[in-house]
Amino acid sequence: MGVFLVELGVLLLALALLGALARRVDLSPIPFFLLAGLGLGEGGIHSVAATEDFVRAAGEIGVLLLLLMLGLEFSAAEFTATLRRHADSGLVDLLLNAPIGFVAGLLLGYEWQACVALAGITWISSSGMVARLLSDLGRMGHRETPAVLSVLVLEDIAMAVYLPLLVVILAGGSPLTAAIAVATALGLVVVVLVSTRMLGHRLARLLGHQEDEQVLLRVLGLMLVVAGVTHLVDASAAVGAFLVGLAISGSTADRARTVLRPLRDLFAAMFFLSFGLEVAPSSLAPYLLPALALGVLSSLTKLVSGGYAAARSGVGRRGQFRAGSALVARGEFSIVIAGLAASAGYTEVGPLASAYVVLLGVAGPLVARFADRVPTERRRTQSGGRPAGPEGPDRTKDDDQPEDRPVA
Repeated sequence: MGVFLVELGVLLLALALLGALARRVDLSPIPFFLLAGLGLGEGGIHSVAATEDFVRAAGEIGVLLLLLMLGLEFSAAEFTATLRRHADSGLVDLLLNAPIGFVAGLLLGYEWQACVALAGITWISSSGMVARLLSDLGRMGHRETPAVLSVLVLEDIAMAVYLPLLVVILAGGSPLTAAIAVATALGLVVVVLVSTRMLGHRLARLLGHQEDEQVLLRVLGLMLVVAGVTHLVDASAAVGAFLVGLAISGSTADRARTVLRPLRDLFAAMFFLSFGLEVAPSSLAPYLLPALALGVLSSLTKLVSGGYAAARSGVGRRGQFRAGSALVARGEFSIVIAGLAASAGYTEVGPLASAYVVLLGVAGPLVARFADRVPTERRRTQSGGRPAGPEGPDRTKDDDQPEDRPVA
């Protein structure tokens, strides 16, 4: 126990130092936490065997908390409407990003089953990283954020279909079994989403309490139960956590955001650290060049698909670029897919996916940060020649407005 406590304390202090350094240079701490994990663990400069299991479990909770907090920012009615509007955005996201991985696998000489896995790896953005980025960069109030979240949730829901089918493809299992798993997972997601619309206010009253401790325990407990059930039926636990956040409204949502924010920051840091711990640095070297080429191409397609989703919401060019840049990072699902492929005997997918995820895990936040510095046209003026003044967050800035619509 003593070794565990000392090691955990050192890790937390190191994360605090890295976080302070990131803020000092005006960057998200995500790349720093990822690189720290890469430098530790298997093949790193120091083993963290005493705390590795704890960090991994805490990291999984961190993803759920990140998505829960995102859900708390929006109402179920608003998000459902946005989700319906962006069904075609999800299709564009699939058609632009998945073929890159499939074709790359063919060019590298992989079997077609491994190519299908690689298609999923280049398709799915990291919900955890994107959620943290939106918070770090202060974009929760931006007009493109609901479009970004819609794409993420559509991707996670699509995983309920893709993962069972991938398992069948890799292992040669029964299509009927995959179809049953797909139907069950999608049915549960629909039930939870409809429940958030119908029972949201009642749920908020049940979870509300005058003591912060009670709010924290009730919301956290409900999130873990729903996320666990969705995971058991082969759906995304992250989707379950997000939908719980959507279901909570009013003053309860405000209280939950306040009491859960420190917990989210702690466990999110553990998530990014554990991500790096999963990768042995020595395994990456032979795959860096193909991973880099794959990363550049799939980053460009994410910029296009994210920009398309933002444009569907009437967001201007700068907001479109911000939306696309936020989706560049790949993460947890890509590693899960690579693990499925490796366990089925397609071992070449694992190292390539690891190198790809590490590169975009570091580059993604940097690209997203750069998007805020892209120069845009000067503001147009309102009738009468006066410049349009800001009226709150970036929602009303001219660079977030479509060019054919005047500023309100």
